[in-house]
Amino acid sequence: IVKNKGVNMNFFKKIYCRLYQFVFKILLPFLPYRQPKIITDNLQVVNILKQKNLKNVLIVTDDGIFSLGLTKSLEDELLKNNINYFVYKDTVANPTTQNVLDAVSLYISNNCQAIIGFGGGSSMDCAKAVGAKIAYPKKPINKMKGVLKIRRKIPLLIAVPTTAGTGSETTLAAVITDAKTRHKYAINSFPLIPSYALLNANLTTGLPKHITATTGMDALTHAIEAFIGNSTTKQTRTFALKSIKLIFENLLEAYNNGQNLTARQNMLTASYYAGVAFTKSYVGYVHAIAHTLGGKYNTAHGLANAVILPYVLKRYGKKIYKKLWKIAIHCNLIDKNESYEGGAKIVIEKIENLNKLMNIPTKISSLREEDITELSYLAEKEANPLYPVPVLLDKTQLQEIYYLIKE
Repeated sequence: IVKNKGVNMNFFKKIYCRLYQFVFKILLPFLPYRQPKIITDNLQVVNILKQKNLKNVLIVTDDGIFSLGLTKSLEDELLKNNINYFVYKDTVANPTTQNVLDAVSLYISNNCQAIIGFGGGSSMDCAKAVGAKIAYPKKPINKMKGVLKIRRKIPLLIAVPTTAGTGSETTLAAVITDAKTRHKYAINSFPLIPSYALLNANLTTGLPKHITATTGMDALTHAIEAFIGNSTTKQTRTFALKSIKLIFENLLEAYNNGQNLTARQNMLTASYYAGVAFTKSYVGYVHAIAHTLGGKYNTAHGLANAVILPYVLKRYGKKIYKKLWKIAIHCNLIDKNESYEGGAKIVIEKIENLNKLMNIPTKISSLREEDITELSYLAEKEANPLYPVPVLLDKTQLQEIYYLIKE
């Protein structure tokens, strides 16, 4: 584990970041967080729509999910119950502003009244942004980025995750990429939290192994960053630990035996728990760096998180030893006689070993040296002052991490 280096960040900026984060932590109990209600089958979706007298629904998904026929059982159930549905299936891996505008157009032209985000994090992020745009038809999407810009109620949103990783079915965040500039940013507002989350392991059994791996590591990153941050609550710590334990116990099995419904359901539950945890406690520099790679190179978010996570944990050094030790204890990786540093090393080795066993690389092959200055600036801008990280890093220090992950 790398020992902490000297912190270069301007003293007054550090004070500003910590004060900003402290205020958010104080406000946590008073903010309108909510957990989506968990449902488990298509009939429940239909019943919810009927109860609310909603007859026209937009399903937001991607071409891969649609081509695999994963939406068909839901479509059949909607048809059988005389509910009209319209499918937007062009969402890309890092959903763009154009995706959102095209889906909004489909929603409006067909008088839709509700939205179903069906797929991975990209589809759900797109669906949330569609809801935001319906609530604010005259507001440009890039003016929605940041915190608490969406205050109006959005149309009913039901999230149907087909991967166990993003946690988007629980969160207030929609991550969108500007179609022209390729800048990736988050829209963080409470109305974007879905009302319902349909967790059905059968939808995940056909996932390719590399998607199982990277989305699972995405969930692990959410849980760990939520747990080691400075804005945790008793609830978020509990959910984060439950998530980490489930992932350590089930991800490799889901990867090696995709038809194991127990492992798949446990991974969906883990992703949900991690989503609940990081929605309140936020993430950290792993995500800030990963978002820049997604925006610049279209790097899959889960893959980026998986590669970056061990490097950032090592960079935090002794500041997070005790918290990683608690993870190791909870997951039965060590006994209580192990030192904090020893426990931390074992957790990081566990993460690195998971990556290795699932053929996840240790570097980002697309990362170009000439882009590092720009990317580190964007990562620093996203993370500071919002993310309550254990150790504050400036753009120069973030550059060091980019160089570590570059091939």
